[in-house]
Amino acid sequence: MTEKVALITGITGQDGSYLAELLLNKGYTVHGLVRRSSTFTTHRIDHLYQDPHEPGTRLFLHYGDLSDGTRLARLLDTVQPCEIYHLGAQSHVRVSFDEPEFTGSITGLSTVRLLEAIRGTCPDSRFYQASSSEMFGSTPPPQSETTPFHPRSPYACAKVYAYWVTRNYREAYGMYAANGVLFNHESPRRGATFVTQKIARAAARIALGRQEVLHLGNLEARRDWGYAPEYVEAMWRMLQQDEPDDYVIATGTSYSVRDFLGLCFERVGLDWQRHVRFDERYLRPSEVPDLIGDPAKAQRLLGWSATVYTPELARIMTEAALADEEGTGRAERVESSVPPLTRTPAPQAG
Repeated sequence: MTEKVALITGITGQDGSYLAELLLNKGYTVHGLVRRSSTFTTHRIDHLYQDPHEPGTRLFLHYGDLSDGTRLARLLDTVQPCEIYHLGAQSHVRVSFDEPEFTGSITGLSTVRLLEAIRGTCPDSRFYQASSSEMFGSTPPPQSETTPFHPRSPYACAKVYAYWVTRNYREAYGMYAANGVLFNHESPRRGATFVTQKIARAAARIALGRQEVLHLGNLEARRDWGYAPEYVEAMWRMLQQDEPDDYVIATGTSYSVRDFLGLCFERVGLDWQRHVRFDERYLRPSEVPDLIGDPAKAQRLLGWSATVYTPELARIMTEAALADEEGTGRAERVESSVPPLTRTPAPQAG
């Protein structure tokens, strides 16, 4: 069997770290794109990293930026991956209202930069575009592959552009380019500023007497929340199909932020209403009321179905937050089936 080589943008994020684990366990050599920073941003993949000078190393990190098409082309020409997973983005919806131009460039235009680089260097590679349920915006649920988009944020608008340019390159140039329209998916590796992680961490800290109140915005927004490790399996399955296509990945269920609060605080034996305060700064200029995905196509063609639903997800995240606070005090807990390595990451310059 020919060795498979994959490139992941956004490898240091929640999804990128789980996807890297999955691909390494399947025998891939994995290359990841990492932004240059004066501080380490690789804590989610520290347990995967191995000194590239050691024989048998299969994870390599490369400096690069999604705003630099020339760098992307050079990297692809060097690595020659058979599969490319484009997960990198400015992914915070509320922040996109504050930084719309940056979001458009990194979340939207980075996709066409990458597709152009693929077309010129490794046109036979298979490309996965991380699309988002936010593209549906205010379109009534349930949302499927045929549901019209009505984006309600600069982030969602950028994702709609990336979705359509991916389809365009598939149709115009015959490229293997697939869109995964993933609904909200969370884990203990979720960033601390995302609402599910804010709630889970606050529940743990309040229960341990390390925090008094939690400030939140809209509690009525409803989301289809799933478990990130399961969703990266769906990404991989999309690129194993004979023909490229677009798929909604979701649980098919809906819970409100209020519901998630109740589940997390119930796990630590507290009444959330005694600890949560409203803060209008967390409201979006235009809200998305209800997202519920219809995963029937993925179930039928990919053989994929979610097994972890929101109540179990809330328990997993709250227990992980408790373990962090009671143990090392780290904001995020890295869980992995891959044995941990103690070496400090040192991304490759080439």
